[in-house]
Amino acid sequence: MVSLRFPAATFPRLPPPRPPSRPAFAAALAAAAAAAAAAAASLTLTAKSAGRPPLPHPAPLWASISLADGAAPGSVEPRTGAAFPAETSGGRRLLGVGLRRTTILGLKSIDVYAFGVYADDHDLRQLREKYQKLPVSQLKENAELINDALERDIRMTVRLQIVYGRLSIRSVRSAFEKSVGSRLLKFGGSDTHELLQSFVSLFKDEYKLPKGSVIELSRESSHVLKISIEGEELGSIQSKLLCKSILDLYIGDDPFDKNAKESVQENMASILKN
Repeated sequence: MVSLRFPAATFPRLPPPRPPSRPAFAAALAAAAAAAAAAAASLTLTAKSAGRPPLPHPAPLWASISLADGAAPGSVEPRTGAAFPAETSGGRRLLGVGLRRTTILGLKSIDVYAFGVYADDHDLRQLREKYQKLPVSQLKENAELINDALERDIRMTVRLQIVYGRLSIRSVRSAFEKSVGSRLLKFGGSDTHELLQSFVSLFKDEYKLPKGSVIELSRESSHVLKISIEGEELGSIQSKLLCKSILDLYIGDDPFDKNAKESVQENMASILKN
């Protein structure tokens, strides 16, 4: 067998490559950024010419962090995602959010509306002298605090945000007739039919309630109940009994959402101690 051998070839040794200078590196980055911008512009033009909306630009991470940090705690109802402002236009502070659910024919449970309970800080502090010696931990469990909030001339608002897309004003009227009627009977006895009708009759058939609509039930000074839909005032009724009966649905002994009531009482206690 013949073995073929070749003399070892020798190659000149090349020096190691030098790292690019900073100006060259910066120029390369600028060129890459320009190419990416050109590609994005081309994509946008293509989308527009095809009749489609351009692709959204992703928000930078720092922007997401800033928005998350700036969000008011407790301002979103967790099940529905319904958001509530930290304050009303009248300066009332959000104390808690909750959800009104109901059952259809005893079978299917639906989310009807999310709600936020607001109160005027200054009015709440009327109760400070009475409760100043109690620690916050006791105030959170003190039933008398809620009773005082229901009875006193404290400006409060319950903001309802519709989350059920097929809700009619007739259904709202019927639901209030039942729920508010039971509270009027509880606090005022049997002779409250006329007062109940004066309230539910304000919800006329002409009003529409698409998903996202807002109803506000506000107790103003001197126990005047003011009702509005989407900022349009439907009317007002002066009645301490009616104001108390409506607020009792949300923060009373048997509220629509117990977690919301607990949050309201906890925030009331914090306001009184600050």
